[in-house]
Amino acid sequence: LKSSGQARQRARAGHVRPAMANVGHKTELLNLLGDVKARVQDKLGIVDFPMPQFILIGKQSVGKSRLIEALAGETFNFISGTLGSRRPTVLEFRHVTKTETSTWYVRDQKTNQWQQYPVSQVMLLVGKAHEELGKNVTDVPIYVRIESPGCVDMQIVDLPGFREFALDADQQHLAQRIEELDLQFMKDKRNVMLAVEQAGDAATMSSLQKCREFDPDFKRTILIRNKLDKYYNDLTPENVSNWVDGHGDLPPHLVRFAMTLPHWMEGKEPEQSFRELTDTANDTDMREMSKRGLSPQFLQSIGFKNFSAFMERKIEQMFVEAIGPILQNLKELKATHDKDMQALKQEVADTDPTRLLNTTRECGNSFASALVHVMEGIPQLNPAMDFEQEMKAFHEKHKTSDDFTKLPSQDFAGLGDYLDYLKNEVKLPAFEVELNGGASFRRLMQEVEIFLRFSEIAVETKKRDVIQARGVSMGSLTWRDVVVKLLGNEAHLPLQQRVSYVGERIRWFFEMQKEVVLSFMLGLESHPTSKMYSPLYPRHGRIIKDNEITRTLLFESFDTACRRQLAQFKELFENMLTSTFSNPWVFLKGATAGEEMMESVDPEEMARIGEVEWTKNRIPFEIQSRSGTETVLAQWLNDIPTEASQIDDAVDKVQMLVLKTYSFIRSQVCDQVELFAESFFKVPMLRRLEKDMSELQLSPQDAANYEARRSRLEKEHTTKKGQLAEIDGCIERIEAFKLKTEARNIRR
Repeated sequence: LKSSGQARQRARAGHVRPAMANVGHKTELLNLLGDVKARVQDKLGIVDFPMPQFILIGKQSVGKSRLIEALAGETFNFISGTLGSRRPTVLEFRHVTKTETSTWYVRDQKTNQWQQYPVSQVMLLVGKAHEELGKNVTDVPIYVRIESPGCVDMQIVDLPGFREFALDADQQHLAQRIEELDLQFMKDKRNVMLAVEQAGDAATMSSLQKCREFDPDFKRTILIRNKLDKYYNDLTPENVSNWVDGHGDLPPHLVRFAMTLPHWMEGKEPEQSFRELTDTANDTDMREMSKRGLSPQFLQSIGFKNFSAFMERKIEQMFVEAIGPILQNLKELKATHDKDMQALKQEVADTDPTRLLNTTRECGNSFASALVHVMEGIPQLNPAMDFEQEMKAFHEKHKTSDDFTKLPSQDFAGLGDYLDYLKNEVKLPAFEVELNGGASFRRLMQEVEIFLRFSEIAVETKKRDVIQARGVSMGSLTWRDVVVKLLGNEAHLPLQQRVSYVGERIRWFFEMQKEVVLSFMLGLESHPTSKMYSPLYPRHGRIIKDNEITRTLLFESFDTACRRQLAQFKELFENMLTSTFSNPWVFLKGATAGEEMMESVDPEEMARIGEVEWTKNRIPFEIQSRSGTETVLAQWLNDIPTEASQIDDAVDKVQMLVLKTYSFIRSQVCDQVELFAESFFKVPMLRRLEKDMSELQLSPQDAANYEARRSRLEKEHTTKKGQLAEIDGCIERIEAFKLKTEARNIRR
């Protein structure tokens, strides 16, 4: 852009009033919405607000920048380097009447706050914002505000110009990126497109054709044909009307203007002020086109003054249409701020030093009791995982740990091989279903049972071991004692190693439920099922979610409880295994109530002879029925020869008996693994968790962190309160304006 130091000085000194000086303050509506926008954007920091917006598009050097200057009422020069503009420049024209000179601002990209600068500094900042991109393009705009008595309350986004020529591959890539950026803005139906073309053959207007792609009916497109003065000599009374009408190439309903914008010889100072140049160019356009017999109908589309008058009406129309969306947006904003205010108020109260510890413990108790509901099964909770995701996450968590066996057998090549076995051969139920809570725990129990069943005696029982175990004693040493010795030596180690895997899987499962429980507590807010649960759940859930200190304290306490239960589970399970292998015959004793006994229960017979007599008859039958595995093992023991000459046969039978006995014990343990998990881990965990949470203690550092957070919350509460007052003020002003307008219409 060319610049004129004298023209800028005269314009800023108030010697002239720009062409749009009366636009933006003729109606109360424009002032109202302009003020609302300023309050929302400046005081609330909300950039995306449904206000009318124009985007300026066109090829390079067609006069886009000079059009912006005419709308602003003064000249300025945005320096964008040798590569030109590479990002949007959002120009906010703010009409003010309190000053006769213009004031310039640039919005800081980090703080989102407007900062005032001299116009020369603004030009440098804009140029720097473009130059820092190098050969790249971005859709992140730079925001410039001009406050002037000659500006209209409107916003124009000056987009980089389309590039027609590119000398090399880099230039071609840059031209393509710029076109993609411009098209992104053109797709937005909220934007009104000001397409600037050089006055000429309407059939060659490439920017207008791009507008047609996104606005085929040209409902939000305005054509501006610049540099009209270059075509005066080509126009005659015979062709002038057809030329203005585009010779049939322009749709009749397309809003279009033809004009000459202020210009002067490069390198020379203009003899007139910028405003005078604008008036002169406008008057010349009107005179030349009238002299050539252009009809009054088409004369309304000639010159900058007609364009500015149209823009005044268009802006008012757009602002009227924007009232509804703006009011709706403000009401939604108010509802959000009201909700945030209530949450902040409650958290400020909850972090009161006098009740701080109680609040933390109450949140912990709610969390512990909510875990019970989650384990009972709650649909549509997140996060949830299918079994493959669950196993991969578990193995990732323990990839560096060698404390337990992670695969049931060395025959599996890796986790994928084991998962394929579970999915395709075992057909583990709900393998591909994303689960959490109790359903996920049930699926886990099925997997660990399969894992345990892979255990085998790690050391082969040799002939020497059998003979050595028999030894000599003061009394009689039976083969039964030999089998117990052999089982108690190393046979229990494979099961014991796999118990650690079971415990770690259960511990990891509970640790993964923390976010699920929190999701359950938060999800009860305004949920139809909320009446079925404690009303404290959503409130305490919000505190846990928003307060990092509370969340960290509770989650650490929860993880500590999981580690404690893991240690207890392993200890109890290992004690059970030790007892079992020290006296397997007791563990394998048959059940006292067989199927025959259950089927023999006759209610009529019981009633006839009396319950006591029926019980007396039942007890001997149950004791006699205790056979099963114990009887089978006793028979195998009796079959082992005791003569020294038959030692080889005896060794074979003992080896077989050790394997069989281990197999029976393994089956019994695997059949009851869910019972052990419930008894040694889950039930104690759920019962003791609330007590653990009730005993939470705050360290001095925790108390100091809470105090610091309380101070931040109080400041945030004060800020929100001020923002809410701004929103209420905007809503009241708009609704008052609507009522006033409706009253005027009724009187008319």
